[in-house]
Amino acid sequence: MKKTAIFAKVHDPRCLVVAEDLIRWFRAREITPLVQEHLACRLSQPELAVCLSGEQIAEAADLVLVLGGDGTLISAARHVGGREVPILGVNLGSLGFLTEIPLSEMYPALERCLSGDFEVSERMMLQVSLERQGREIELHRVLNDVVINKGALARIIDMETVVDGQYLTTFKADGLIVSTPTGSTGYSLSANGPIIHPDLECVSLTPICPHTLTNRPLVMSGDVTIGITLKSTHEDVFLTLDGQTGVRLVCGDLLQIRKAQQRTRLVRSTSKDYYEVLRTKLKWGER
Repeated sequence: MKKTAIFAKVHDPRCLVVAEDLIRWFRAREITPLVQEHLACRLSQPELAVCLSGEQIAEAADLVLVLGGDGTLISAARHVGGREVPILGVNLGSLGFLTEIPLSEMYPALERCLSGDFEVSERMMLQVSLERQGREIELHRVLNDVVINKGALARIIDMETVVDGQYLTTFKADGLIVSTPTGSTGYSLSANGPIIHPDLECVSLTPICPHTLTNRPLVMSGDVTIGITLKSTHEDVFLTLDGQTGVRLVCGDLLQIRKAQQRTRLVRSTSKDYYEVLRTKLKWGER
């Protein structure tokens, strides 16, 4: 690995300090550190790193190092997910579901990555197409979830949903969450969605505050294609992708959601397994 990208939570001073140390550590090993402009401009020695756009980093990096929390990692994954570059997530705050490697383990984990002695968790992603009047206007990949949500003052919205061309139902709710197993411990969980092991190949459909109490979360094969058409008029409705990109929807808009060909590859921690992270994060067993 000759080029390593660093994504950091730039508004956290701790992340900037660690990023500075990492850049020098990489340079001492003749590894080129790659950073985006918003990080480079906050470094005391920006000339030690190569400043590139997110798209250029995605093409060039052999390894991605993320400093921050799960949100920072999801942002990095959306940049590099197309190439399936290994991502090493280092958590500098509270334990994360995705950034599970603590700072104390960062350099040993990096040494393993550079020597090729590491394991990855391959995470399913979703491809999301937004069609308006028969024309595709948006195309995205997401790691966590696709959320349709009403505005603060909007009434309940109607979302006609089909699975592999077969009519499922028209959800009448505050919104709808289509989640990967990775995203099952995010917004979906707060809406009473199921916790799904990240190694599974499936997708969950969770209504937000449904008008009909019998509308329960539904788990389906990861190979299905889900079509959702907005049927409501005169309502403020938004599409949110991984909690980071938003698009206003209008009546008649059609979402086509299916499994992406690409995957996100997360470097596993050698000291924590998934169940320990789950137990610790959700405080299971505590009184």
